[in-house]
Amino acid sequence: MIGGDYDGLYPAGLLDTDASAALLSRLAEEQGDKSLLELGIGTGRLALALLDQGFEVAGIEGSESMLAAFREKPRSEEIEVALGDFAQVDLERKFSIVALVFNTIFGLLSQETQISCFRNAARHLRPGGVFVVEAYVLQPDQLSADWKVSPRTIHHEQVELQLSRYDAAEQTLERVMVHLREEGTRLLTVKDRYAWPGELDAMALIAGLPLKARYSNWEEAPFTSSSRKHVSVYELPGT
Repeated sequence: MIGGDYDGLYPAGLLDTDASAALLSRLAEEQGDKSLLELGIGTGRLALALLDQGFEVAGIEGSESMLAAFREKPRSEEIEVALGDFAQVDLERKFSIVALVFNTIFGLLSQETQISCFRNAARHLRPGGVFVVEAYVLQPDQLSADWKVSPRTIHHEQVELQLSRYDAAEQTLERVMVHLREEGTRLLTVKDRYAWPGELDAMALIAGLPLKARYSNWEEAPFTSSSRKHVSVYELPGT
C-alpha cells in the first residue's frame, strides 16, 4: 500500500480514533504512566492523537512509504520510529502500553511470526503493562472457499466493499477492498493469516501475557458470540 493513499482510504474519523485514544488513556491512567509503543505505526493516525493527549509515543513500522507519509505530518518529529519488522525490532525501552491495532496482527503470515510479535510486545512492557490488540472476527458466512462480497464501510463520501475468500487449510483470508469515491475507484489486495481470539490468547500465554480483558469495540462493549471484532488487553504480570 502506498503511504500517501492510506489516509484518504482510511480517514481517522471512520476508524474510532477518539474511542481508541480514550480507552488507551484509561489503561495508562491505571498504571500512572502514559508511555506507549505502537507496532505498525503506519501514517500516525493513532500515535499523533495520543501525542495530543500527553502520551510519550514511539513506534515501529515496516513500510518506508507509510513512514514517509507519517513524517510529513505536524509533530511527527516528536515520535521516535524505527523502520523494520515489528515482530523483531527491539527499541531497548520499556512502555506501559504496546498497541497493535486495525487487524495488523494478521499481516504476519505465519503462526511463528505472530508468536514472535507477542514476545516482542512483552519484551517492551514494564511489569503490569498491557498489550492491546484490535482484530476482526470472522463470521460464519465468511468461512467459505468461494468469494464473498460484503460492505465494510458506508459513508456519504466513501463506500468500501470487501471481497474475501477463506482457505481453511492454510488459515488465510484473501481480501480485495474496493473503495468507491467521487474521484474514482481504488482496489487493494491483502492476504491475512487469520487467528481466532482463542488462538491469539494461546500465543499471548506463550509470551507470558495472560488475557486481562476483551471488548467488542473501543467503547468497552461486552464481547459476545456475535461480535464482529475484538479489542483484547493482555497484561505482563507485575513483579
